[in-house]
Amino acid sequence: MTQQTTGLAWRRSLVVARALGSLLLGGVAVLGAVFVFRQGLLPLIDAVWRPGPEWLSAFRRVGILLSAMGGYWAYVHWHEKRKATELRLQPLRLLLGGASGAILVALPMAALFALGAYKLVHFRGVSPTLLGIAALLLIAATLEELIYRCLLFRVLEGALGTWVALAVQAVLFALAHLENLEYGGGGEATTMLVSVSVLGLLWGALFALTRNLWVAVANHAAWNFTILLSGVPLSGNEDWRALAPLNSCYAGPDWLTGGRFGPENSLLVMASALVAVLLLLRALRRHGAVLKPKT
Repeated sequence: MTQQTTGLAWRRSLVVARALGSLLLGGVAVLGAVFVFRQGLLPLIDAVWRPGPEWLSAFRRVGILLSAMGGYWAYVHWHEKRKATELRLQPLRLLLGGASGAILVALPMAALFALGAYKLVHFRGVSPTLLGIAALLLIAATLEELIYRCLLFRVLEGALGTWVALAVQAVLFALAHLENLEYGGGGEATTMLVSVSVLGLLWGALFALTRNLWVAVANHAAWNFTILLSGVPLSGNEDWRALAPLNSCYAGPDWLTGGRFGPENSLLVMASALVAVLLLLRALRRHGAVLKPKT
């Protein structure tokens, strides 16, 4: 090994080590802020105001979201020493992100209903409870996008480049969803890892193109809510099916319906998401938004 090669390997190791250190610090900032809220402020709110179970649950969810975002802002402000421009609200982009997320999953699902792979049993009507579920899905999508795209992807991208960062965050995002398949077999778990990795690439590429948290959040939340409304499982979750406006059932094979994990494991839905990923990656190249690895 030449001296030049050794020096290059050393510099790369140093860049990776710094990125890992930044990720650790960012994770501590975000999760630490959430921990302080849950273990300190939330019990104080309960002790002083006695808001009752429903209001306390609402305070908990909103408080976790705000504390996580506050921790991330503090990390960016004091460690990276810059403005957290990715947290700025951009209403038009947000609306476009939400509409595209809903359409992206609604089109292949409509095809599945038309093909008879999904069947409508009956229409239940719209329940006011859906507003609470929509808020919960929005909070969950925000936390996931904040951690996987704003923090993990962005920090890794600065060290390893856009392509590697996209791949790493997508795989880690998929692995985190393994717990949704409590009793899944190897084949089902493998399909899930592939499908959720594609979604990780989708939302990672969307963030890379827009550099805005809320665009990715809107797309992610609208995708999830569209699935929920159809009355089929959402990422392996059956809890909310009874509240969906549509009471639906499967009438096709698992590779087409998605099985217990839901439409995200359907080859038709995966193909739709993959096409969107390829278009986004092409747009990244065209707009010169691809960062090279640091040497």
